[in-house]
Amino acid sequence: MKKVTSILTNKYLLAGLFFIVWMLFFDQRNYFQQKETMGELDKLETKKRYYEEQIEKAKAELTDLQNDPAALEKFARERYLMKRDGEDVYIIEDSLATTK
Repeated sequence: MKKVTSILTNKYLLAGLFFIVWMLFFDQRNYFQQKETMGELDKLETKKRYYEEQIEKAKAELTDLQNDPAALEKFARERYLMKRDGEDVYIIEDSLATTK
């Protein structure tokens, strides 16, 4: 019994327990807030990787358009519906896609 009371009255043990409880629950940067912040950081890093990949694709497409006339023609035909003289362009829209 004396051993238990000496452990419970040990000021270093009490101070350590108080510090741990304070850091876990009451501190401005508590454990739960840190966990939430790390989750947000992971999401932002995923978005960053996605946008970096999109930038690389756009740079590759720009280089291709600047150096290859056939790619430029294909881009203009697909994106801006341009056509050659004597050609007809038909645009077919999917009625199911517009109702969704």
